[in-house]
Amino acid sequence: MRAITVLGIETSCDETAAAVVRGRSENGPGDILSNVIFSQLEEHRPYGGVVPEIAARAHVEMLDGIVEQALAASGLGLGEVDAVAATAGPGLIGGVMVGLVTAKALALAAGKPLVAVNHLEAHGLSARLCEAVEFPYLLLLVSGGHCQLLGVEGVGRFRLYGTTIDDAAGEAFDKTAKLLGLEYPGGPRIEILAREGNPKRYALPRPLRGRPGADFSFSGLKTAVRQITLEQKVYPADLAASFQAAVIDILSDRTRAAMAMFVRDFPQCAARRFVMAGGVAANGAIRDALGALCAAEGFVLKVPPAKLCTDNAAMVAWAGVERARLGLFDPLEVAARARWPLCAA
Repeated sequence: MRAITVLGIETSCDETAAAVVRGRSENGPGDILSNVIFSQLEEHRPYGGVVPEIAARAHVEMLDGIVEQALAASGLGLGEVDAVAATAGPGLIGGVMVGLVTAKALALAAGKPLVAVNHLEAHGLSARLCEAVEFPYLLLLVSGGHCQLLGVEGVGRFRLYGTTIDDAAGEAFDKTAKLLGLEYPGGPRIEILAREGNPKRYALPRPLRGRPGADFSFSGLKTAVRQITLEQKVYPADLAASFQAAVIDILSDRTRAAMAMFVRDFPQCAARRFVMAGGVAANGAIRDALGALCAAEGFVLKVPPAKLCTDNAAMVAWAGVERARLGLFDPLEVAARARWPLCAA
């Protein structure tokens, strides 16, 4: 099989990133020739969250240089890649447009095909970048903006088992951190603080646990944390630990339900694989808990390294490799999308 090399660009939120990735085999892994990320954390920290206008402006200012760095680090020129891939959605529309327009210009100038990548699919395929993971597999996509359980049958082929009916898990982490006065981004700080706390001090709800289906809900949990901060004495480490334990229970319960659906839908799948992806998948306590669930339910856990769980361009380039291998290219007229359901990828 001929190797395919793709330049990938990621600008969907507050990371400006470019990477060059080469794929040699059908199921992975791939070779990351370069992976350059400029984080905008300092720009957004005073506001306690991402400001879309600031993010878009930073992408405009930084992206050309980031692309140059990625190509230089890979040892390749633009003319030596096989395709140019960029996140085309979902995400903050201003940032998505910056990356996609840049990719279009590069593809046009170099005479290379364009791959418009669904950011969620890039997360969902990222485990295959790191090791050989065959289809089908069960995917938990858990991040600041998304929380979904899906059966992944192939590139662009997903079965939705469950999704959040309100907030995403990552958003609940960030809002809880803000209530505790922790610096942005709060999710990683919650995990660190929780290690010192008693997870049983505060009785927090587990919305939808035990209900039919595999949907999630986190708004009630977030509200309960807020009420505690208003009405009770707060022990920050204990509240962080209690919150994280509640999230783990919710994710475990909903994932167990989705595992049963996956087994029903793919009875011929002898090797049952469970993939975690997205920024929250970098949380060690969550990974450990879902690893134990996999062991109990007969699944094998596959999680990308932490640096590939958060937004990055290597996963976008890899999604470009996967789609290019199937001849799934896009016209230069393809539009950026603020919303792009994964099951419509």
